[in-house]
Amino acid sequence: KAGNLPATLDFNAVKLAPCDSLKYRFDNLSIAPPIRPFTNTSFIWDFGDNSPTMTAGTAPVFHSYAAPGTYTVKLILVDTAYCNAPDTLKKTINIAPLVIAQFETPPTGCVPYTAQFTNTSVAGQTFIWNFGDNTTSTATNPVHIYNTPGSYVVTLIANDPNTCNLSDTTTSIINVFPIPVSNFSFSPDPPVENTPTSFNNLASPDAVKFKWLFGDGDSLLTNSRLQVKHQYNATGTYNACLIAINSAGCADTLCQDVSAIISALVDVPNAFTPQRGDANSVVFVRGFGITKMRFIIWNRWGQKVFES
Repeated sequence: KAGNLPATLDFNAVKLAPCDSLKYRFDNLSIAPPIRPFTNTSFIWDFGDNSPTMTAGTAPVFHSYAAPGTYTVKLILVDTAYCNAPDTLKKTINIAPLVIAQFETPPTGCVPYTAQFTNTSVAGQTFIWNFGDNTTSTATNPVHIYNTPGSYVVTLIANDPNTCNLSDTTTSIINVFPIPVSNFSFSPDPPVENTPTSFNNLASPDAVKFKWLFGDGDSLLTNSRLQVKHQYNATGTYNACLIAINSAGCADTLCQDVSAIISALVDVPNAFTPQRGDANSVVFVRGFGITKMRFIIWNRWGQKVFES
């Protein structure tokens, strides 16, 4: 029985010459308890390319890959004499005759902007990043925070001593924007009875889209900076907000209390002459504080001709 005899798994991948070769030697560096050495069938190698697996002991094994790529190599302990069987150690190797530096550029954002860089280099064992703001990193997929707006040239150097060109460099530009500033004024203040409220957009120039929330359930989405007028239907104080959005999709919100005084009024003509083409040919209701209305038109003989 295995009892409490654990084995420690480890291996190393060594690319073989010449530089354009895709042949590797895999060294099994696993450690067994002194009282129970490994056998020639203690391990299975899976080279990550859908090739047949290989049963082996601790002696080096060799494998040739058919094409460049990224492969996850697995060393699997199958010897049940050890209490941690079946245990698996995985390592990822990037192989190619030439190392090619490349990465996915993060989308634009606003300060403080957390940029996640995804390294998609072909081959490459070590990496040097320069984020364009006098900071660097040697991480494979680094995360970097930009605290100052600007346009930054990001440089990635990929190094691989097992390739023919040894290293490769690529650059990309990332744009970081300031957060827009929302601001507005309104009038009349103090309010005037039955008078619409005028809202003046004072957001920062970098804002390109605006959403007005009038505080009474009504809203307006617009790309215009022109003055907006809104008629409140009841006396009260409303929390009106302007959301300013820039081209990067970053937003800022400002809210202010806006008061309105409404004296409920309604007026509608008691007769009209349709199809005459003059002012009396159209009938509609005028008023303030109207929230719900049932509108019926009767002809002179008492017959209902319209209802809404």
